[in-house]
Order: sequence, then structure tokens, then C-alpha cells
Amino acid sequence: MKTFRPKLFSTFKGYNKNKFLSDLIAGVIVAIIALPLSIALAIASGATPAQGLYTAAIAGLVIAALGGSNVNISGPTAAFATIVAGVIASSGTEGLVIATIMAGVILIILGICRAGSLIKYMPHTITVGFTSGVAVTILIGQIKDFLGLDFGGAKPVEAGEKAVEIVKNFTTLDWKSLVVGVIGLTILIGWNILASKTRGGVSLIFKKIPGSLIAVIVGILVVAFTPLKCPTIGTLYTDLKGGFPMPSLPSFKWGTVLAVIPDAFAIAILAAIESLLSCVVSDKMVGDKHNSNTELIAQGAGNICSGIFGGIPATGAIARTAANVKNGGRTPIAGIVHALVIVLFLVVLMPVAKLIPMPIIAAILFLVAYNMSEWREFVGICKSRKVGNILVLLVTFILTVVLNLVFAIIAGIAFTLVFYLIHRIKNRKKEKKDEKN
Repeated sequence: MKTFRPKLFSTFKGYNKNKFLSDLIAGVIVAIIALPLSIALAIASGATPAQGLYTAAIAGLVIAALGGSNVNISGPTAAFATIVAGVIASSGTEGLVIATIMAGVILIILGICRAGSLIKYMPHTITVGFTSGVAVTILIGQIKDFLGLDFGGAKPVEAGEKAVEIVKNFTTLDWKSLVVGVIGLTILIGWNILASKTRGGVSLIFKKIPGSLIAVIVGILVVAFTPLKCPTIGTLYTDLKGGFPMPSLPSFKWGTVLAVIPDAFAIAILAAIESLLSCVVSDKMVGDKHNSNTELIAQGAGNICSGIFGGIPATGAIARTAANVKNGGRTPIAGIVHALVIVLFLVVLMPVAKLIPMPIIAAILFLVAYNMSEWREFVGICKSRKVGNILVLLVTFILTVVLNLVFAIIAGIAFTLVFYLIHRIKNRKKEKKDEKN
């Protein structure tokens, strides 16, 4: 198998009008799903809404065109939220751009070195631990906007700091924001239930149209035409503008580069794990086989381009990829269409984003946090009574919430190696004892 062979190269063999129509419909639907999610995930990461859309458009386009999967959809994901917020807080937006570009270079090197198959050896307990930890940090981070709290100028970064500010400023709760948030959350939960329960033609409405889009539209209308006034994206990001971003390279200062090296590696590892996991899931759905090394190279190129155009880290998004498959997407053309629709939104409809209420964004992220929490897997590992697995899980989870993802992954790997060595030593002693007997 060649190291770099994009699936797009083989797409046009036997490609016809019907296949294009299926890809077109799937691409548009996925873009509608990705629009509110990209904005919400950027805000959760401490970036601007526009940066989330730049990422979905630029990285989504590049990765779809160069990727090793026919159906993988890439863009900003929740897994990056805590690490991106940490980089912005410590090294600023320029530091994040440098880290994103460096992560892209690392991913390309991994792909060229054919390391795609090695990613699967990342222990499951570590991935569950940091994924659950990220879910908790996202949940804590959105309580402020959901309740309309006023932190009085404080800008906490870590989950613990945010929790302290929430308790300290709970008396500033704005009931209007809370009501709008509850409306949004009710729509999201109700829409998902109806999508899974309804049958026949009506079910298509709930399955094809994302609940997040309905929540956003209802939220905008409620804030605009009722007394329930609350902060919107426009009040928080007053300089938000539409239009396509211009490429710009940061000044690679040695101090900043050294500071973000651990973050760049963490971003690259996360991007590799999540994108390849998304490819594996989609392979089963469509009966295809992805090229993991090509996908890593594409993810690297996508992240480099995202950084150059002012975006944030990107990777394969499992939920959006599944939506692509379920709506008929079968070639990279669907991913390209999804990116171009987001570009169209950036150029023409960006002012609409300013009207989205912040409690609605918080409600969307609450659901994202729940869906990515893997709480069933978490409980299952804890019930397994395997002390080593439980400790690795808890260490990774706690460090993700209390410190950051970099420390969590390093500590998780370190603990895994320690328990592996202990297990090996015990087995050798047992073997020697059996030999003597």
C-alpha cells in the first residue's frame, strides 16, 4: 500500500450524476450540522466563532481532498477544547497558530514514517480517561453562559478556576439567560428523542435536520421578539466580521516555539487518534478500507493550512462523518461540498452568527459534552476490578480536569508502562516458580 494515495484520485472512475447528487445532498446536510458546532467548539476553546468556521472550511477542504478515507469529515472537535484554551491563555493566538502548524508537520512525519498502524496501540483506558475529562471541562466551562453569570472581569482558564468563579458569582444568575438556555436544551434533547422514536416520512425531518440548527433559529427568534434578552455572540465578539480569511504566517519566535512544543505533540497525537478512529468507524459503515498513513498526511496538511488561515486544530469528527454516511455521502466530494458551503456562509451569512444567543451555544456544548463523555465505558472499566486499568483511567481523567491534557496523556502512558512492567515481572516469577515445581 502506498504511503500517500488520496482517495479523491480514484473517485472519478465511474463517477456519475447520481453519485454527485448523493454527495452534494450529504455535504450540504453535514455543513448545516457543522456550522453551529464549529462556532460552539471554537468558543469552548477560547477562540473566536470565526476561527471555528475557518477551521471547518479550510481544514475540512484540504483533508477531504488529500485524505485516505472516502467519507471522513474533518473540522474542530471537542477533544481539542482544553488544550487550545490553555495555549491561548499562555501563549496567545500566535502561539496557538504555531502549535497548530507544528502539529501538522508532526502528523505529516508520522504519515511518511508509516506510523498510522501504531496509533491503535494507544491504551483504551487513556482515551476514555481524557475524553471523559474533556467532557467535564466543557460542561463546567459553559455553566457561566448558560446561567448568564457575571464573573466581574475574571477570565479563568482551568476547570477548577471556573468552578470557583461559578460558586463565587452564582448570585449574579440571569433568569432570562437561564430560560433561553433551557429552551435550547429542551429542543436539543427533544429533537434527538423524536429522531430516534419516530417512524415513516415524519422521521426524515428529525433525522435530516440537526436539532442544533433548530435550537439556534428558535433562540435567535426568542431573543429578538420576546422580553427574554440575553448576551449573544455579537455582544461578546463585537469585531466579528464575515469574509474569507487571508493567509498569514506567524513570527516563529524561539521562546514561543519551545513553549508550545508539548502542546503541538499533544494536538498531533489527539488528531491522529481521533481521525483514525473516525476512519475505522466509517469503514464499517460503508464497507471500505482507509489508508491510515495517507489520512495522517492529509490531517497534517489540513492543520498547517488551518493555522496559516487563522484557524484552530482540526481532526476527523466521528459524529459528522456518521451523518455524512447516513445521508448518502460516499466519496471525498461530500467533504469538499461541506467545506464550500461553510465558505459560502462565511462570505454571505456571517452577520447571522452575531444573533446567536450565548445560552444556546452553552446548551449545544452541554449535549456535545454528554455525547463524548463515554460514561458507560468509564463505569464499565471501574466495574472491571482491574486495579491497573482503573488507576490509569482515574489519573488520566483527573489530570485532564485539574491540569491539562498534555500532563494527563504523559501520566497515563507512564502509569500504563509501570503496570505493564509489574505485570511482566509477576508473570516471569510465576513462570520460574512453575518450572521449579
